[in-house]
Amino acid sequence: MKNAVNDEVWSGSWVAERLGVALVGDDGLPALLGLALRRNPKRAHLLVSNVLGKHVPQSPSVVYDHGLRLGRRVRDLLGEEEAATAVVLGYAETATGLGHAVADGLGRTPYLHSTRRPVPGVAPAGGFEESHSHATSHLLLPEDPALLAGEGPLVLVDDEFSTGNTVLNTIRDLHERHPRRRYVVVALVDMRTPGDRTRLERFAGEIGARVDLVATASGTVRLPEGVLEKGRELVARCESAGSGSLPAGGAHAAGPHDVPSGGPGRANQPSRVDLHWPAGLPDGGRHGFTPAHRARLEAALPAMAARIGDALPAGARRVLVLGCEELMYAPLRLAHQLERATDAEVRFSTTTRSPVLAVDDPGYAIRTRLVFPAHDDPADGPGERYAYNVAGGGFDAVVAVVDSVADTPALHAPDGLLARLAAHAPHVLLAVVPSYVPHAPERPAMLPEPLRGPAFSSYAPEEVGWLLQDLSAVTLEAPTEEREEAIQRGGAHYAESLPVEYQPSERYQELFHAALEVSAARIAQAVGAVTETVIAERSPRPVLVSLARAGTPVGVLMRRWAQFRHGLDLPHYAVSIVRGRGIDANALRWLADRHDPRDVVFVDGWTGKGAITRELAGAVEEFEATEGISGFDPEIAVLADPGSCVRTYGTREDFLIPSACLNSTVSGLVSRTVLRADLVGPHDFHGAKFYRELAGADVSGIFLDAVSARFPEVADSVGEAVKELLAADRTPTWAGWRAVERISEEYGIHDVNLVKPGVGETTRVLLRRVPWKILARAGAGADLDHVRLLAGQRGVPVEEVGDLPYTCVGLIHPEYTRGATGADGRAVNL
Repeated sequence: MKNAVNDEVWSGSWVAERLGVALVGDDGLPALLGLALRRNPKRAHLLVSNVLGKHVPQSPSVVYDHGLRLGRRVRDLLGEEEAATAVVLGYAETATGLGHAVADGLGRTPYLHSTRRPVPGVAPAGGFEESHSHATSHLLLPEDPALLAGEGPLVLVDDEFSTGNTVLNTIRDLHERHPRRRYVVVALVDMRTPGDRTRLERFAGEIGARVDLVATASGTVRLPEGVLEKGRELVARCESAGSGSLPAGGAHAAGPHDVPSGGPGRANQPSRVDLHWPAGLPDGGRHGFTPAHRARLEAALPAMAARIGDALPAGARRVLVLGCEELMYAPLRLAHQLERATDAEVRFSTTTRSPVLAVDDPGYAIRTRLVFPAHDDPADGPGERYAYNVAGGGFDAVVAVVDSVADTPALHAPDGLLARLAAHAPHVLLAVVPSYVPHAPERPAMLPEPLRGPAFSSYAPEEVGWLLQDLSAVTLEAPTEEREEAIQRGGAHYAESLPVEYQPSERYQELFHAALEVSAARIAQAVGAVTETVIAERSPRPVLVSLARAGTPVGVLMRRWAQFRHGLDLPHYAVSIVRGRGIDANALRWLADRHDPRDVVFVDGWTGKGAITRELAGAVEEFEATEGISGFDPEIAVLADPGSCVRTYGTREDFLIPSACLNSTVSGLVSRTVLRADLVGPHDFHGAKFYRELAGADVSGIFLDAVSARFPEVADSVGEAVKELLAADRTPTWAGWRAVERISEEYGIHDVNLVKPGVGETTRVLLRRVPWKILARAGAGADLDHVRLLAGQRGVPVEEVGDLPYTCVGLIHPEYTRGATGADGRAVNL
């Protein structure tokens, strides 16, 4: 076999010509699907996906991208609010990885897949039958049974939607236990007949729920009369002509192109690769996979893939990463990361328990078949397992990825999988992922007390306690260009490194002090308004918890206002929240242990498009569901809400807050927070650095004192402003989010994360990221003096725009490559 997939010949033509089977529907169906035959009393043909990563080795980026795109379509269908409450359920074995990818595309969504592997000590939370499959019983084994008990949408993911029976069985079983209003069915291909569609619609009406369907392509399989009998006869003829045969009525197909177990000479001995898989991280979604798990995996993937890359033989041009039955997602993500990091052509597929006839013909989807005994002690007893289109694939190396339950003597036996692979590839590597066993996590008896100044930060010890760990001794800084390149290429998360601290020029420092002089009273007014609103509506003695680090100066000022106006000595802490990874759960646990969560008020500096607002809401919901601790109100109190994202704010004007002009030197000499798997364990606070060496440039105290000195002069106007605020309709309109989406499309960026609205966020872009251009509202005055100065230093154009809800918006370079600073793509030295 030269190629598993021949671009010039449809891999379903062999079956179509002999049985008269045809695919009718979208033009893209033949590219997605081929056809094969199997011994099955209910269905002779098999739809073989070219993009699933099961039977046909495929580029891992192609496999992963199909799932991501489906997930994003589901998110668009549901809307942000409903998507935030969804749960994704994938089907074993073929859709376990696809379902994971759909959950990734949805965003902060927990994931569970069904399994055919019972786990001692874990009681099933449900089960259902897959009527057309050779192995029917599916178990649902979530570590947390509440995962399936919510009221949000349930998203069911399978590789193909053929009759709808499996989905009906699933929904029927789960709906009886935990009724929902909405279900979404997701598949690569929707191949139902009109009758099947009508049946699903009728069923949805019977249970009183909405059932939507999202698929990459749709059509039907046209089957001539008597096709099942013709298929059986064709399979029998192929088997009798080939090397294998079946006992009558047997369940294990054999074909004329089973590849012999031996090869010329002695097979190479497989070698192991130690992945250093993070302790306690689930190997997949068999027992549930949360957004926090996803964040840990994302952080660890580059290093694990690098270990595989280092173990590959020099000069390997074509590499297969082979997963194991239900274990699809972890091998897929490892393959995807390896594909990015190596020049080799990387392909991904998995072994399977599904018996399929192999025919070495370009018009047939399954060209070769390796047969080996099951090696994971399956509940249904011993039997054959298969790897398709691997032999003859021209692979220089095969990386077999199994979980530890499947790392048994049968795997290493002379007729086992590794020996079969070694006979057809010159190099075989084995990577074992620890099988996750649900148990109550062990936690330290006590979390450490908060860090305080002067040992950590230049703030007075009573001003703020940092629920962080001190990483001052660790080198975390990377040049801005290197960080941007890594972040946009997906190789790193922004919280895994720190930007080199920008040291302002003398002129820029003069601008900061001038801005502070002009805006101090305005900020004092907003501080008073937001603090009084919190005391009136949230708690008479709030516990202020600022989101480090931009929220911390605001939290200190709110604490000072409460002392000035009410004689209150409010507790104030700073915690870490990371976009895409949530809030520090250990910090929440510490707070819940020492304070009433109902008194906790989260504080930030300003809203941009509301990303952190959404992040916090999802993180608190997940924390409360996981920990059984309730009472935290996820709504943030902010100094300024130009994005109209919250109800508790001091102002909705977009103006210059001087604490946005600088980095650590206006934030107690503390860095932004760090979350990296090798530095922050599951029971640690997130980290940050204290830049003691910058004490000579520190203006943190100057900023706080300048603002709080204006409290007496604004006290009366604050009282009037708060009366108006409390009587006003402050319902968030999310106007800023809509503006960001519009700008993202109008400027061809197509990624809202690269659009940073508001004076504060624009300043951050200029200080920390690689800016492309600045949009300024026509007529904006002194509030943008520092922005114009920084933009001039970095060679970034400032474009005046008439219809802009913010004073300005910073655009990050949308297709960043090293040196692509400014609109012309040329680097400008500061």
